[in-house]
Amino acid sequence: MKFPFFASFIVFCLWLGYEIHKSRNKAEQASNDFWEKEAQANNTRKKSLDNLDYIKIPFDSLPTNTCMEDPVIVEYWETLKVLSENPIVNFTGISNTDLKLMYGAPNIDLLSRYDQNYTILVRTLQKLAQALYDKGCLTEACQILEFAVSIRTDITGSYKLLASIYQQKGQSEKIAGLIPIAESLNTSLSKRIVAMLEELAS
Repeated sequence: MKFPFFASFIVFCLWLGYEIHKSRNKAEQASNDFWEKEAQANNTRKKSLDNLDYIKIPFDSLPTNTCMEDPVIVEYWETLKVLSENPIVNFTGISNTDLKLMYGAPNIDLLSRYDQNYTILVRTLQKLAQALYDKGCLTEACQILEFAVSIRTDITGSYKLLASIYQQKGQSEKIAGLIPIAESLNTSLSKRIVAMLEELAS
């Protein structure tokens, strides 16, 4: 009885050793591929940034005069005004290596700044919308969130709050329209947002 067990143990050890070796080879190959790509990216020449998809904040179509007695809301608008004076681009899901390959290594600091401005923008829009919603300004909060969605925010709370507003306004059919947008997001949060919207739309 001991021999079959011993033989099985040997086979298991051989299989385990093979899998560990294969895993190490894959990891080593992935590392080599990364550094090769990074080296290529670092040697990519500077390219024009004129054709980037720059985001403009449409103050004329946003509720800039609502609840301005609230200092927190005023602060959010001031943040947005400062942001509007700087380039804003959504690079969510694109690595620095890919950005350097696309636009040149010398531009990486600028591009990182543009993307950081986008992150601040969508976070500020979420906070502003929530503050307006808490004040009972559903229509105004809706306007803010619809703009956030139009620039492809990946903040789950923005989609959830917008869907809730649609429900409260008797416009539940609009929730389904958010799903294709969420599906196309270049982020790991996409599936989570889609699942949440599908549940709310059902």
